[in-house]
Amino acid sequence: MAGTASSSSSEPGRTPPQAVAHADIVPMVWLSCGLAALAGLLFGMDIGVISGALPFIRDEFSLSSSMEGWVVSSMMVGAAVGALSAGSISKALGRKRALLASSALFVVGALVCVVAQGPTLLWIGRILLGLAVGVASFTAPLYLSEVTPERIRGTTISFYQLMVTVGILAAFVSNAAFSYIESWRWMFGVLVIPAILLFVGALSVPNSPRWLAAKDRFDEARDVLSKLRGTQEEVDYEISEIRDALNRESESKGFAMFKRNPNFRRSVFLGFALQIVQQFTGMNVIMYYAPRIFQMSGFEGTSASLWATVVTGLTNVLATFIAIALVDRAGRKPILYAGFAMMGVTMAILSFVLHIGASTPFLQYLAMAMVLTFVVGFAMSAGPLIWTLCAEIQPLQGRDFGIGVSTGANWIGNFCIGFFFPVMLTGIGGTATFGILAVVNIAFIVFTLLLVPETKGISLEKIERNLLSGKRLRDIGI
Repeated sequence: MAGTASSSSSEPGRTPPQAVAHADIVPMVWLSCGLAALAGLLFGMDIGVISGALPFIRDEFSLSSSMEGWVVSSMMVGAAVGALSAGSISKALGRKRALLASSALFVVGALVCVVAQGPTLLWIGRILLGLAVGVASFTAPLYLSEVTPERIRGTTISFYQLMVTVGILAAFVSNAAFSYIESWRWMFGVLVIPAILLFVGALSVPNSPRWLAAKDRFDEARDVLSKLRGTQEEVDYEISEIRDALNRESESKGFAMFKRNPNFRRSVFLGFALQIVQQFTGMNVIMYYAPRIFQMSGFEGTSASLWATVVTGLTNVLATFIAIALVDRAGRKPILYAGFAMMGVTMAILSFVLHIGASTPFLQYLAMAMVLTFVVGFAMSAGPLIWTLCAEIQPLQGRDFGIGVSTGANWIGNFCIGFFFPVMLTGIGGTATFGILAVVNIAFIVFTLLLVPETKGISLEKIERNLLSGKRLRDIGI
């Protein structure tokens, strides 16, 4: 992307245009961000809907603990397949058409869940929803990284994560409202509305200029950039940067590049590891099983625990604004350090409360406060910033493959969490389960220190040059 004054990253003789640092962001950029926001909203709603629907599904279909795990995790199976396929889809059809395909899958999957008369059809619907989420969770951050200037890239991808949290909150509110009529089918039915809006919105935004250039459609790429950048100077500079990136490793792309280039393998490994880290923080344990966790903490009744879950979702939304405000100011790594520390400490305290028993109102509200503080730690750090980093660290010729692998890893980790958490609760109890999550989050601080680069204000092209030159992973943003 076009560089800023802070990214003195260009090849000798090429200076980033000064206008880039001061030009206003054009409306088409914000429109494109809005489209990605809808994808994030659907992503979040699909995550959040199962927490409220599950108690009623469990009763209606008489689910065992393992069947309950499959109802939750079947979506992640579809999402992993969707994410791993999304690279090929996005590369062949473009980011825009990939988002169109995901919106159609959202509609079909939601309707199948609505009409399901048993767990088998429900699993099929959840898998279809997972396919949609997998494609959308791959494509939306990738699209944002390729259409926005680097000075707001972290902010816009964090905004995408904000909309994921808004979607979770919307699902929680919907769940609580429909709990009074015990209608889990309506909880799934509301997904159809934003899915249709996403389909319509995807028709009105431009394709990625980097995808167009990779298809040797430079005239179209230039036309799109003219709509996305404030000056012609910016357009010319960015086209030159993209052309240089395409010329490097032009003989190998995607998996072929993965096999031939050890430096690219490093970035794929890092993206994979980052997404596993995000999942094993335990955030989706909170999102999928929040009502059950609150019942363990002493909140009686399904409606009470669901409304406590709404508070959790609202906290998730509000805390994401911290990331949006700080990501392009404080940088990625300091925020990750703070977030992992908060998550580790709060899980340790929650483990202790469950160990001694939440027998008093004080301990019940302490447990709830620890859950909410944990959510703040995630929403301000690993939630948005992992997606940001995964979109930033992959070179252009291997970006579809690299982000596909990392997004697939996200959903593999998500599946493990969704499937094994109820089994762990039954087998080793809440104290040990949350104690393990505490230790894991503290370990992620060390992971960030040793491997994660600081990419604030650095163009995608400079990150790529540093990576392919063999710099250490943690130094590719320098």
